[in-house]
Amino acid sequence: MVDFAGWDMPVQYRSVREEQEAVRTAAGLFDVSHMGRFQLRGEPAGEFLQGVVTNDVLRLAPGRAQYNLLCRPDGGIVDDLVVYRHEDGWTVVVNAANRDKDMAWLRDHAPGGVEIADRSEETSLLALQGPEAERRLPAEGVDLSSIPRFGIGRGVVAGVPSVIARTGYTGEDGFEIFVPSPGAGEVWTALLESGAVPCGLAARDVCRLEAGLRLYGSDMDEGTNPYEAGLRWTVKPEKGDFVGREALRHARDEGPRRELAGLACGDRTIARHGAAVRHDGREIGAVTSGTYSFWLRMGIAMASLESAAAPLGSRVAIDVRGGQGAAEVVPLPFYRGSGRSGARAKV
Repeated sequence: MVDFAGWDMPVQYRSVREEQEAVRTAAGLFDVSHMGRFQLRGEPAGEFLQGVVTNDVLRLAPGRAQYNLLCRPDGGIVDDLVVYRHEDGWTVVVNAANRDKDMAWLRDHAPGGVEIADRSEETSLLALQGPEAERRLPAEGVDLSSIPRFGIGRGVVAGVPSVIARTGYTGEDGFEIFVPSPGAGEVWTALLESGAVPCGLAARDVCRLEAGLRLYGSDMDEGTNPYEAGLRWTVKPEKGDFVGREALRHARDEGPRRELAGLACGDRTIARHGAAVRHDGREIGAVTSGTYSFWLRMGIAMASLESAAAPLGSRVAIDVRGGQGAAEVVPLPFYRGSGRSGARAKV
C-alpha cells in the first residue's frame, strides 16, 4: 500500500504479471475511488462545460461520455478528464491529484445558475476491465451488451443501484461502476465472486502505457499543449469559443515543437521517467513514462521528443543507470485490446 494523493492505494495484490494477465485475458478489478467525481447541475451546465473543455460536449446525447481536456488560456493542460452526460445533468471525473485544483478552476469559471458539487466522498468508483468483463458483471435491470463504448447505463449490482459506463483506462473492454460509497464493499465482493481478479496501481499503469494512454503529471502537464501530448483529436476549435482556443489554434497552425512518441526497448532496457533520449549522439528529448511489459515481453516507454528529430523506425538510445539502452521509435499504442474489436499490436 502507498499514499496516492491522500488515499491509501494498493500497488499490487499478487504479482503484477498475474494481475495484468487477468486484465488481458479475463477480467481485472480496480478500485479507482481516488478519482475525483464532480456533479454539475443547472440549465447552463452544458454550455458552461462547452466553454472550458477542448472537445465538443454538446454533441453528446444523454447516456454518453467523452474524453476531454481542461486547458489554460495559453493552451497548457490543466487536466484530462471524462465528461458524462445524464438526463438530469453531468458528471466529470478528474485525476485524484488535481481534484482540488480542478474544482477551483471550474468554480472560478462557472456562471450563475451552474451548481458544482464534489461527490467523491459519497460515491465510489470500481473498474472491471478485460475481455470477459461483460460476462463477469452481475448487473440486473440493464442489458450490458446494449451499452456502447463510452456509453452509460443504470442497473443494480449486488443490490446496489449503480451507474455503469463502458469506459476504462486499460485498453480493454470493460466498465466503470459508480456506486454509493456505503455499498461499495458489497459490489466489490460480488465482482470477486464472479471471478474478477483484484488489481493494483502497478498493473493499471502497465496496461494504460501499453494502450498508449497518457498519464497526467508524466506525459502531459500545464507546460504541455494537446498537440505536444498527441491529443490533437480532442481539440475542436470550430465548436466556438472556449478557454485556450486562440492559443491552441496558433499551436495547431504552427505545429508542435515536440511530440509524444512510443519507444520499443530491448529486453534489458527499462526506461524511467525523465531519462534522456538521444539520436545520433544528440539529446532530443526525455522519457515521460516507462515500464516493462510482461504481456509484450519487452520494455516500453513514451517520450517527449523534438518534432521530426527521430521518425518512426529510428534507433535511439536511452540513458539507463549510467549507461545507455537501445530502443526503436514506434507508433502508439503498443497494444490494442479487446474493446469489442482490436488485436495485439505488432511492435
